[in-house]
Amino acid sequence: MAGRPRRSVLYMPGSNTRALEKAKTIPADALIFDLEDAVAPDDKVTAREQVCAAVADGGYGGREVVVRVNALETPWGAADIIAACEAAPDAILIPKVIHSGDIISAAKLLQSVHAPKKVRLWAMMETPMAILNARTISARAVYDDNRLDCLVMGTNDLIKESRARALHDRFAVVPWLAMTLAAARAYRLDIIDGVYNDFRDVEGFRDECEKGRILGMDGKTLIHPAQVGPCNEIFSPSAEEVEWSRKVIDAFGLPENQKKGVIVVEGHMVERLHFAMAQRVVEIADQIRDLEASAG
Repeated sequence: MAGRPRRSVLYMPGSNTRALEKAKTIPADALIFDLEDAVAPDDKVTAREQVCAAVADGGYGGREVVVRVNALETPWGAADIIAACEAAPDAILIPKVIHSGDIISAAKLLQSVHAPKKVRLWAMMETPMAILNARTISARAVYDDNRLDCLVMGTNDLIKESRARALHDRFAVVPWLAMTLAAARAYRLDIIDGVYNDFRDVEGFRDECEKGRILGMDGKTLIHPAQVGPCNEIFSPSAEEVEWSRKVIDAFGLPENQKKGVIVVEGHMVERLHFAMAQRVVEIADQIRDLEASAG
């Protein structure tokens, strides 16, 4: 299945009502309303109420709406999840996931409150233990009751906990990204790259987006609305990619090619796996077009 576009995934502080309203006009594919890192302890309950009210009221168009809750072991975690289930966002983002049991626990809580089936789970991969357990965490997606759809890289926390240096070439980070991406793809999950902290550094941001896309990331988490446009551009299929993909689809659709595993398209050997890749490119491109049209 093609899934949905997740090129730009913008964090919004749950304690800021103006930000929650402004998010309705920002052309991000997904919005993460944050109850965790962006909210001070004294503001947690108020932020939860504000976020859940905003989600329930809607008005975000085709944007995917995600609520990042506090960890289950905190005083707010379970209440965050229960309240979020009542508001029914597209997904709930679980922070500080370190092993597969964290996904199971969150999924059981969703089941216990009869959360709507559309509410999925995303997992923050932000600790060394999470990277070591990426395969077993991703494997939870085999069982639909676990609702796991997407992994989100928490690169700032990974750098802090590993004592790595935060260099622009991400020399230390790339192995973690690659390990987690392989696990995600093995179980057909999407995976979103970590944030770029200097939102004024446009060239540095674009370069990191390009490298993330080369690596295979579906999109990038963002900290500022100014990052959305470049991110959408870089993680979108190019016009050339879409055109070529349509040719591959059309070629395999010909009666004489429908049972073939390998065919020739404009002098290039093309296999069935390329046909599946082409279908995803076209479906994602069509969804992007519809999303942008609805954003108006």
